Amino acid sequence: MTATADAEAAANELMPLAEYLGSVLRRLRALPPLDLDLTQAHGNVLANDVLAPHPFPAFDQAAIDGYAARWEDLSGAGRVGSHPSFGRFEGGPRPVRLNVVGDLGAASWRPVRLTPGTCFSVAAGAPLPIGADVVVPVHWTDQGMAAVEILHAPKRGSGVRRAGDEIAAGQVLAPAGGYVTPAMVATFAASGIGHVVVRPSPRVVVVATGDELVDVGRPSQPGQVVDANSHALTAAAVEAGALAYRIGICDDDPEGLRGLLEDQTLRADLIITTGGTGTGPGDMLRRVLSRRDPGRGVVEFTDVALCPGATLGFGTVGGEEVPVVCLPGEPGAALIGFEVLARPVIQLLAGAEPVFRPSVRAHLLETVSSPGGLREFRPAHVAERRGGGHTVQPLAGGPYTLSGLAEANGLLVLGERVTTAAAGSTVDVLLLDRRR
Repeated sequence: MTATADAEAAANELMPLAEYLGSVLRRLRALPPLDLDLTQAHGNVLANDVLAPHPFPAFDQAAIDGYAARWEDLSGAGRVGSHPSFGRFEGGPRPVRLNVVGDLGAASWRPVRLTPGTCFSVAAGAPLPIGADVVVPVHWTDQGMAAVEILHAPKRGSGVRRAGDEIAAGQVLAPAGGYVTPAMVATFAASGIGHVVVRPSPRVVVVATGDELVDVGRPSQPGQVVDANSHALTAAAVEAGALAYRIGICDDDPEGLRGLLEDQTLRADLIITTGGTGTGPGDMLRRVLSRRDPGRGVVEFTDVALCPGATLGFGTVGGEEVPVVCLPGEPGAALIGFEVLARPVIQLLAGAEPVFRPSVRAHLLETVSSPGGLREFRPAHVAERRGGGHTVQPLAGGPYTLSGLAEANGLLVLGERVTTAAAGSTVDVLLLDRRR
């Protein structure tokens, strides 16, 4: 049997990634909802559809500064013309003269009524006088105060916002499962909503394990590895919408490790660990968490058909049974493991829909090879084509995944049956941060 055949046979013994993710996500439920003040709800996921209790605008109002009038009083003005903002209008050499019977601002509240041959000077946002069905812009008039000459007549309804024109009472303003954005906050407030029911942002604790780890600020020495993972995974959890706390480094002391994790269950909705997922002599985390102790939770470690980072752990810790995700210690594999497992878990706990990043089909610019039997996630740069569609340029993967991720705005996904993807073929790409 060849080396390639040996590798494929070994990969066939691994659990497919889709099957593994399904088994994990089915065990989780979104966090219980909270009723939050509108100003605190930004960034959280809505637990329920939000319906407008009132129309917006709440009353008929002027959309522009000008003169509120009856269209019948303006219709006698001359020829047909057009204006880029107001469309077709009547106009001519004979202006229409109306008496200005008052001024209305946004703070006006007393109802007033128009009579034939009169108008009101109005500011944008002012309540519309009863009987008015048009607001003539100031620059179409001589801007008179006691009386005004209107040079052009806009079409009926111009410059007017009717009650409920933008939002009707009972309309769905935002569906459950979406994040509350600043624009949503404004819409809710304008519709008279002061509180919304949301899922709380998951509290995520990040712990790096291993006797070899040292804090950042100095280069590695033999027998030492700088802890990049706890910093990177904390940032990734924040980007995913969590309230993340970096605990830092925990040595491979069994009791200390178990005690630290159980202490964190008091303030965590999810614990993410990195390192110690293998079967080597120094992989203490796996030995400690896979031990079945009544009332202390258990973590199952699974060899997944995933490249990079084949071994992932998931289970619970402590009497509260707080979920824990265990990722590999190699930084590139840890970040890929976060994308495929930890991030969907955070999204599910937050009540977000969908839990996975968006993806596109893209035209591959360079031929790449992939290990058979494994689903590979490779850093890539994806771009939109001028004529439509996307292109994708593979970046450094394998042992160089970390440096490739630093440049990437996408993850090229190569399935278990793919050993070579030719330039010009169409492939799946997960979209990461698109600001670059």
